[in-house]
Amino acid sequence: MAALGYGGVGRRIAYYRRLRRMTQEQLAQAACVALGTIRKIERGERGVSDVTLEAIAAALSLDPPQLRTDRGPAHTPVHEALPALSAVIATYDVPEDGPTRPLPELYAAVREAADWRLSAQYTRIARKMPDLLAELARAYHAAAPEQRAELAGLLVRAYRSADAVAYKFGARDLSARLIDLMRWAAPEAGDPLLTASVAYVRTETFFAARAHAAGLRALEQALDAAPAPSSRHEVAARGALHMRAAVIAGRARDASAAVTHLEEAQALAERIPEDVYRGTAFGPDSVRIHEVSVAVSLGDEHVGRALDVAREWKPPADLPAERRSGFYIELARAQLWSGIPDDAFESLKVARRIAPQHTREHPWVREDASTLRRLKRADSETLSNFAEWCSAN
Repeated sequence: MAALGYGGVGRRIAYYRRLRRMTQEQLAQAACVALGTIRKIERGERGVSDVTLEAIAAALSLDPPQLRTDRGPAHTPVHEALPALSAVIATYDVPEDGPTRPLPELYAAVREAADWRLSAQYTRIARKMPDLLAELARAYHAAAPEQRAELAGLLVRAYRSADAVAYKFGARDLSARLIDLMRWAAPEAGDPLLTASVAYVRTETFFAARAHAAGLRALEQALDAAPAPSSRHEVAARGALHMRAAVIAGRARDASAAVTHLEEAQALAERIPEDVYRGTAFGPDSVRIHEVSVAVSLGDEHVGRALDVAREWKPPADLPAERRSGFYIELARAQLWSGIPDDAFESLKVARRIAPQHTREHPWVREDASTLRRLKRADSETLSNFAEWCSAN
């Protein structure tokens, strides 16, 4: 395990600690690091290992590279792990030999990765997923016929967690390949609800290509094929597809379709509690977040609706972090467009506190931080630090 020399690391830790209005003791407690260690690091009397740096960065709601002197978005642990992820999916049908754990342990590993995705812990996914995907591929190809459906379902779920990293960190070709693998494995699982969740995720390829009308058609086809909404999971699967369709219809500037799909999602959300179904959060709170997203996607006179929602409601703390941070990112854009840039900056800071990795890699955050910097409407030092953090121009 490498240890970093002091350089600017200790000074950066002290700077961000003061910015967060934390004492050294509070930082030590939050990072589970000895108080004496924190003091020596800040004074430059000792180096800091990668593990300790990650713990301190997490306590400060930062990515570890921000505390390094050689930090930069191209050198984050996630970016460094992408080649290994690409290599393992290239061999999905001819995996390397190696051990495989029993099926219950594989289920637990896949659930853990899904939890990391929902809480926007992308570094953990990037580090663990190549080995897990290789192991699942070995298990699938060696399995008896009666076990293949279960393993195919696990592969779909694991590919989805890996795709979250690829898509959020701008590796769009890798994301598209992972989605193709989800579409390959889903029929093998024989689970129509899993197939619906793959259709939900596939929309990323249409967002990336700005092929919004085509994406809407694909989602409407998926809705036609989805099971009737009888059980809770069936209701959630259909509702999630309607949520996604509402957003992409908004991007296509099809207000009528956006409103129709949003209303369908709202009606379905009234029938079940907020929860995570087949890997997708759905319920009344998720639909309200998507109402903001639809308003921002439609733009113009619709943006005011996003501000109305935010005045009346905030996402509860028990919603997945990725979804909550997304709400504040969308809200910031609506506030910026509405001429209240100080509020927009506050929303971006809230998004960062909730899910720093998700916020830092979001292209809208970089765009809006650049705009805010030009407007110079917030405290210049704080805004400059934020813009530097998210690599805004």
